[in-house]
Order: sequence, then structure tokens, then C-alpha cells
Amino acid sequence: MRGMLKFLGVVVVGFLILVVLTGTVSFIKRAWFGYGAGYTGKRVAVVDLAGMIVSSTSFVQDIKDYADDSSIKAIVVRINSPGGMVAPSQEMYNAIKNADTKKPVLISMGSVAASGGYYAALGGRKIYANPGTLTASIGVIMEFLNLEKLYQWAKVSRFTLTAGEMKDAGSPLKPMTSEEKKMFQAMLTDIHTQFRAAVGERRKIESPTLEQITDGRVMTGSQALNAKLIDALGGLEETLAEAKKLGGLPADAAVEFSDKSQSLLRKILLGEEGENSNSLFRGIIESLAPGLGGLGTVRAEGGLPVQLSPGWNVLLKAPVY
Repeated sequence: MRGMLKFLGVVVVGFLILVVLTGTVSFIKRAWFGYGAGYTGKRVAVVDLAGMIVSSTSFVQDIKDYADDSSIKAIVVRINSPGGMVAPSQEMYNAIKNADTKKPVLISMGSVAASGGYYAALGGRKIYANPGTLTASIGVIMEFLNLEKLYQWAKVSRFTLTAGEMKDAGSPLKPMTSEEKKMFQAMLTDIHTQFRAAVGERRKIESPTLEQITDGRVMTGSQALNAKLIDALGGLEETLAEAKKLGGLPADAAVEFSDKSQSLLRKILLGEEGENSNSLFRGIIESLAPGLGGLGTVRAEGGLPVQLSPGWNVLLKAPVY
């Protein structure tokens, strides 16, 4: 036990040193080079949308802050995301679209901006992508597992108690009924219809072309340009140049990249603010003393703890872009 506490102490000290070094670099960058949150001149802001989309809290707040900042004359959203959960993608789309009513918001697609990542991009005034960017994938998917035979082979008996006929729909403990399939398919069709409607409205594409390009297929940036799903080919530099032009800024205007380093200590110790992510610090504790970090449960809206392990059951059932 003493050895474990000593090891944890070393880990904490190492994290604190990392925080100090990161903060020092960030301060020097802002103070000496005039970029980042400390710079107050007229400029363009770049906001990253990266990774799987699970929560929109931080992203939406960043967009709102920059939209209300009079010194920010244009915003570029840099997307590197394969998509994710439906509602956060829609919230990001709405945040971008609302910000564009106040100042130009342009989209720069990186390696991949597909599915929910493309949905968010629809909120921008102009969409840039590289020729090899993977984008589109305008569809919705749900995946299910049937582990019934596996449990039988392992001689493990499991059962579920429910109040509500459809409460355990999609359970891996039993085959899916025709009624359950109809319910899930209707849900997916409804969400896909919402996605298609956003594409049709924002990209001014009508049937039957709309149906052809929103069947879930992935496209390259070049193919997306031909399908009118993006506006131009180009990388981040080309997008920034256009943003400065639309924002009435000179070509050498400053560019501010959203700086998250000041919240690094909070991320390490507590996790992302407003998101159901677990911190690295808690993860290490959990690996050393299972159960101590409390990683197996989350707090539901009703106040009751919900056990997520071993399957993240609700998340796995959720439809994703």
C-alpha cells in the first residue's frame, strides 16, 4: 500500500510539472508573439472539431464566445471527425449557423469530415475540403449484437426485468423481434430525413439528386465538390485567406487558435467540463485500485447511478451519424 501511494505521489508531481511547463509555453506564445487569448487586435479565430462527436458543450461555447467577441472578424471551424452522436452534431450545426449570422464562419475539412462531421459543416457559410478529404457519408447507423449462443456456450444465464414492452429492445440476450426492427428502422429513417433536409436546405440541392448523394456513401473532397456538397478545394491556409477577406482583414492579420492549455489541470484531475468523460488521473487510480476511481458508473439525470460497464449499453444502442 505504501508503495502504491508513493507511486501515485510521483504521478501527481509529474502532472503538476507538465501543467506548469504547458502554461509557461502558452504564456510566452501569447505575450511574445501576439497570438492566442491574450491578443486583442482584429483577427480570425480557428476552432477545432476533432474526434468522435459525443458532446458539443465545449465546442458550442467556443463558437458563441467568438461570435460575441467584436475583435474576432471571422471564424474558421477546422473539422477532423468521422461523425458520432446525432444530437451533439445537430447542436454544433446550429451553433455554427447562428454564429454565421453575426460574422463569416467558414469550414476547413481535414483528413475526414464525414457523417456528423459533415452535418456540423453544413452550418458554415463556405465549405473547403482537400481533394483527398473523406467526407459526406450522409446516413445513420445502429449496430446490435446477439450474444445468446455465446452465453449458452459459456453456460452463463442472464435475464432482464423490464416495465414496458419495448424497454429491452435490441438486447444482446435475445433475437430481435419484427416489431423491434420496425421501431428502430422508423427511428433511423426519421433521423436520416432530418439530415437530408439540412443538406437540401443548406446546399440548395433538390430531388432526385439529393436522394442519390445522401445514401450514406463516402466521398473524396473532389467528388463532394462535383456533388455540390462543398464549395471549393483547399486546405486550412486557403480557408483562412478567404475568412480574412470576408472579415475585411488584411492578408497578414493575426490568427487565433483556441487555446485549451489553461484548463489542462482541470482536465487531468476532473475530466472535461460539461462532458461525461473520465479524467486521466482517475483512470490511473482505477487501474491501480479497481473501484476506487468510480469509473464504472455515471450519474443519470434522475439522480440514480447507472452502471455502464461492461457494455456501455445505452451508448451502443444509440444511432450515430
